[in-house]
Amino acid sequence: MENAVQKIDRSETREIATASEQSDPLMRLIEKAASDPNFDVDKMERLVAMRERSLALQVAAEFDEAMTAAQKECGPIREDANNPQTRSKYASYLALDRAVRPIYTRHDFSISFGQGEGAPENYVRLEAYVSRKGHTRTRHLDMPADGKGAKGGDVMTKTHATGSALTYGRRYLLALIFNLAIGDMQDDDGNAAGYELIGEEQKDQLIGLIRDTNTDTAAFLKYVFPRASIKALDEIPMSRFPDALAALEKKKRQGGAK
Repeated sequence: MENAVQKIDRSETREIATASEQSDPLMRLIEKAASDPNFDVDKMERLVAMRERSLALQVAAEFDEAMTAAQKECGPIREDANNPQTRSKYASYLALDRAVRPIYTRHDFSISFGQGEGAPENYVRLEAYVSRKGHTRTRHLDMPADGKGAKGGDVMTKTHATGSALTYGRRYLLALIFNLAIGDMQDDDGNAAGYELIGEEQKDQLIGLIRDTNTDTAAFLKYVFPRASIKALDEIPMSRFPDALAALEKKKRQGGAK
């Protein structure tokens, strides 16, 4: 007859071993019960289910804490593209991704996208899966895909309209997930007060590249932040760190000092 130990699958066994090392009271109880061949199997299953719920709550709480920390590092995003139909500017997905990917990956988040079901007629539903250490939350956005332009005329095929809707949806969802502020930042070049500045790790990366490329620090800062009053590396906003890093890496690939 199958005993209680055999009812626990391999993943649960690994969880028990890990939790035991961490002196988890509930895991010690499960281990003790599992070693007793007379222990009620139904009770064992309820204990395991209780532990799974406890782990899920813990991971969800850690997810929230990491999201809060990531959002604190996200500064404003510059509008870098133009929409000729509406004669307006917007931040491209590339600009958003370049600004926030280093931040959210540092906090162990991953983001993927897929097309979901349930969208209204002539719409497509784009889903974003935000994951961190086994916990995933899904966000969705329904985007029009009827091929109509700003004035209501047919300007796209259905295939083109669907692709456009998914592209726009990725951009909107990424901004919504991290509550990003998007706008024209030409007045201060992103040097907005109140946003986190780079830390020692980022500063050391820049110093290493500056040394490797024989770059003048003052000239570099003026080049990357032409309209900002940034006079030292440790004054660089975290949201602009990818720009500074990319400029130095490009110079290094091109052969260092010019």
